[in-house]
Amino acid sequence: MSLVGVGDVSKRILLGRKLRSAQLGETLLPKRIALPVFASDALSSVAYAPDEVFIMLAIGGVSQYVWSWKVGIAVVLVMAAVIASYRQTVHAYPSGGGDYEVAKVNLGRTAGMTVASALLVDYVLTVAVSISSGANYAASALPALQHHEATVATVMVLLLMALNLRGIRESGRLFAVPTYLFMVAILGMCAFGFVDLAAGSLPMAESADLEITPKEGWDEPLTTFGLVILLARAFSSGCAALTGVEAISNGVPAFQRPKSRNAATTLLLLGLIAATMMISVIVLAKQMGVRFVDPHEFERLTRDGVPVPDGHHQHAVIAQIAHAVFHDFSPGFYFVVTVTGVILVLAANTAFNGFPVLGSILAKDGLAPRALGARGDRLAYSNGIVFLAAMAIVLIVVFDAETTKLIQLYIVGVFVSFNLSQLGMIRHWTRALTTERDAAVRRRIYRSRAINAVGLSFTAVVLVVVVLTKFLAGAWITIVAMAFFFAVMKGIKGHYENVERELAADETDKTLPTRVHAIVLVSKLHKPTLRALAFAKATRPNALEGVYVSVDQKDTARLLEEWDERNTGVPLKVLHSPYREVVKPIVEYASAIRRANPRGVVAVYIPEYVVGRWWEQLLHNQTALRLKGRLLFSPGVMVTSVPYQLRSSEIALEREEREEHRVRPGDLRRGRVGSGDDRQLPR
Repeated sequence: MSLVGVGDVSKRILLGRKLRSAQLGETLLPKRIALPVFASDALSSVAYAPDEVFIMLAIGGVSQYVWSWKVGIAVVLVMAAVIASYRQTVHAYPSGGGDYEVAKVNLGRTAGMTVASALLVDYVLTVAVSISSGANYAASALPALQHHEATVATVMVLLLMALNLRGIRESGRLFAVPTYLFMVAILGMCAFGFVDLAAGSLPMAESADLEITPKEGWDEPLTTFGLVILLARAFSSGCAALTGVEAISNGVPAFQRPKSRNAATTLLLLGLIAATMMISVIVLAKQMGVRFVDPHEFERLTRDGVPVPDGHHQHAVIAQIAHAVFHDFSPGFYFVVTVTGVILVLAANTAFNGFPVLGSILAKDGLAPRALGARGDRLAYSNGIVFLAAMAIVLIVVFDAETTKLIQLYIVGVFVSFNLSQLGMIRHWTRALTTERDAAVRRRIYRSRAINAVGLSFTAVVLVVVVLTKFLAGAWITIVAMAFFFAVMKGIKGHYENVERELAADETDKTLPTRVHAIVLVSKLHKPTLRALAFAKATRPNALEGVYVSVDQKDTARLLEEWDERNTGVPLKVLHSPYREVVKPIVEYASAIRRANPRGVVAVYIPEYVVGRWWEQLLHNQTALRLKGRLLFSPGVMVTSVPYQLRSSEIALEREEREEHRVRPGDLRRGRVGSGDDRQLPR
């Protein structure tokens, strides 16, 4: 089997069979699949956003937990405003550009690039935060994984990457069940908890007997200003629950028709479910006496005045609630913890669907490498998926999969895109009012503009709070990363514009070269060389010669003797190479010919023989490849490969053609085989 064949078989095993471009419609998602695919990120934030609220409030001691449910309500109000705003966006811009398209069209390219840089950073952090949090939940359930969270998270990223390379619909089906199980687990756990609360039998959490020493500087009774700062920090951390809301507006093209309506409905379902779970978890945690601090500040936890031991392991808020609610039913506890860990991993799938689509749009606009706009074998944007996985793994390793560190970087980019998107939508509706005359339509536009204005006011306040409270805690890294992506996109755009200007055709391009000097590279006088000589003669150049690089006198003498005996009618030029270099003398010789006749061209013909088996590739050097790479940078030098196929390559081609025409189980049912199809049935 050839090297190419091995690669094709490996890809087919890992990713599945290739899909034709015409099958793109088969990959579109119904609402029941789109909800877990695009909403898993926002839903999964229920697993860590309450933790962050309690961590921040714990700075002032346990007494500040009284504010937890009020902070939760504030977060839910912002979530409602943002979701209402994005429902307007998916109707107005259903092409999938989301925040980027809104900002670009209404605020200009600079605003669009700013949003794009924020979203790119956000998607990478979504994967890093979600998977790191999932690894920490796995460590809670399996003590053997403790202190190996970064390794576990890296493996999870690679697994998720492989699943997404199989295509959005297939990965969506795989992820739908765990997402729905997570909803059932959290809502069911909270329902049991509220029943116990109503009956007066709500058990206390495992950490309820702990005390929290306020951080230095916060141990005195808080002033009004100090309390505002504390609540602002808790609120900004809790706003991590809003991450992922924008993914649906970026993924509208993946929905089945009617795309906009289905996307808007999915957004509404996301908001209702996420808000219910968020408030329920925070209220139950407060009522059950959960104590939760920064993992690096366990010395602030005491029991009866004695600090907790060094080996103390702090379970996540949901894990503590589940352990107490299902204290006499351990399967319930393991079910909640397991599906929570799984959904945290799968939440990164939202980014794996949003990032490649955004990357493809940026590639079409010339702001990202064009490779990001190419669909892979399974009609997914494979290059974007791989790039996202690589960036996320770097973050996970650098921050050792610590969610608390990563989350400080998280929501700045989200709210930058939120703000510019809402501002862009307000301008969109204002522009629409200048041309619309129908009274009913104008009323709808006024209503939509009011919704986006409310959304902008909310998200602007949150952005200011987030920047002020998290800048020194790590948010500055996000701002630097956004500036980096912005500069890269600007550089890429400038490069493509320069290339386009240089490649623009003009009248001088019609000018023929004054002279064509053809040289055929000779290593031996065999069939590939003779075929290259014949092909070069057929092109009728002004001058034709063979060129041989001499590194051994005996081999050179033998070749010259054979050349004379063969009488090819073509002179042979021998280039002596005292340092046994092959590529450099040829490049220098071709360049010298070109310098002697600047208006002419040098045509270099390289004989190559093609092998079909992978191990045969290892037995032949790659001089031709290196030579072509060097000659491409030589002005006025044209390179032509003249292939000679060996028998092994013909056998590999025949095998590939037989495999391509083979009918596989299910092809007829899927309509991939017509009545006149001549493909072979399996035996």
